[in-house]
Amino acid sequence: MKKKVLSILLTAAIALSAVGCGGTGNTNTESSNESAESTETTGDQSDAETGSEGADHAEADSQDAATEESAASDGTKILKTAASFAYPSLDVHKEYYGWYTSIYGVSEALFKMNENMEAAPCLAKDATVDGSVWTITLNDGVAFSNGTPLTAEMVVKNLQRVAEVNERFAYLADFEMSAVDDKTITIDTKEVYPTLRNELASPELGMVDLDATTDFDNDPICTGPFVISSFQPEGDVEVAKNENYWGGDVKLDGAVFYYMQEDDPKLLAMQSGEIDCYNSVSSAALAVYEQEPENYNVVSIPGARLQFYILNENTLDDAVRQAINLTVDKDKIAEYLSGTVSPAVGPFSTSAEYGKVTVPAVDTDKAKEVLEADGYTLGSDGIYEKDGQKLSINIKYYAARSLDTLALLIQEQLKAVGIDSVLGVEEDPDSTYIANSDFDLALYCMIADKSGDPLYFIESTLKDGSYYDCGGFDDAHCEELIDQLKFETDTTKRAELANEIVQIAIDDNAFGYVGLFNNTTVLRPGVTGFAENIPFDFYGIDAETDIK
Repeated sequence: MKKKVLSILLTAAIALSAVGCGGTGNTNTESSNESAESTETTGDQSDAETGSEGADHAEADSQDAATEESAASDGTKILKTAASFAYPSLDVHKEYYGWYTSIYGVSEALFKMNENMEAAPCLAKDATVDGSVWTITLNDGVAFSNGTPLTAEMVVKNLQRVAEVNERFAYLADFEMSAVDDKTITIDTKEVYPTLRNELASPELGMVDLDATTDFDNDPICTGPFVISSFQPEGDVEVAKNENYWGGDVKLDGAVFYYMQEDDPKLLAMQSGEIDCYNSVSSAALAVYEQEPENYNVVSIPGARLQFYILNENTLDDAVRQAINLTVDKDKIAEYLSGTVSPAVGPFSTSAEYGKVTVPAVDTDKAKEVLEADGYTLGSDGIYEKDGQKLSINIKYYAARSLDTLALLIQEQLKAVGIDSVLGVEEDPDSTYIANSDFDLALYCMIADKSGDPLYFIESTLKDGSYYDCGGFDDAHCEELIDQLKFETDTTKRAELANEIVQIAIDDNAFGYVGLFNNTTVLRPGVTGFAENIPFDFYGIDAETDIK
């Protein structure tokens, strides 16, 4: 099966190998607008041959030349990297655009998630709670790139604006927020709200000078170490050093983010010296880089991004959903995507206390038994049918984060047990199959553990009416447990509630949790500080990013 899938991917890759760094990336047919909730491609085995043979390894002198180009003779340091997604706007507060303004080093939130998955101080130095009242204190000297100080009053205005323009943060409007003085904010959540500090690290809550910004879509005035110097909607982005950065010296003079969604152009660009680093490295590229440790520094750490699929309960009966989940082999998929993904049990790492759930083992014989008990009979073509209709499901995906590979692998696995499928690729999943539920099986990828707590993913996917509740899952007991989880302060009890909630969804065959990506970054020697040691992929360059 692997050879068959690989040949399909290689055919597509021949055309992609000519795609360069510049331009808008419109030659790609895949998603340019996947929600950053959903952010960076970790790849498949496609083009192992292309990576090792089709674009000869760069010579050492070309590697040196690339470094010299990034750190120019006049001492200017411009980092060049690749971005898998490109957005139509830089409005920090809308949609998931703040994920990329954070990656660009333009925007900052009150707190920042660190390598230990903790909400560490950033614009704010502290947050304390007494019952339902949180007190947040700003760091000294925080200012926007125009030199205007960030005040408590402006923080309140930003949080209020997010509540107005981003439905995922509409709950902020229910809180009573006030500026006690220039550096102190109080937030009364009305009820005990244990996750507020973590949520204030969300990149969508980055601070913007609302009074001075005249073009939120193209030139927001923020607090980060970099400012926008060139923005091409759904294309490349350039940033320059913020000369007024409140946090101290900024080591880079600027950076260029080339829009390259596919894996192969990134590999070729890295080999040719067109880019200095990128993250979410594919397994094919990883094999190439590991052969040349003198030319490439590879950092791989456990990540928080989940590959999963949603099963549509409005179009698939219980037996078909159960048969699908008994058939999809996560271990074989992880083996195929060697070095980039680990098999998932649930949406969270099994090392987390809230990641202790169980799933049935792969059992294709049982899958067939389930279908036959439901009235399906195997046709002469090897596909099950019922009432004169072939058992064929509609699989939707977008061609990033290895979901194109995953779609092919799942199609092959399902066909082997008698379930036919039709693949449909969409450029923007959020405005198509996620929005209109036009699927039987919908592939998606997002950070499941965004803040070291299970509530975010659970609410996003399992709560009735939530953003990703597009497959018809509905369970009254689950709703009750989610309501309890929102206000539970005891971490042990939170883990127990989360495990019970996720287990309900697993037992209902509402979802399939496939793989958790490793966060793998490749850098040229001398390039450091590209968030390579942080498990969240909504960070990129910051004041410490450097080229030596």
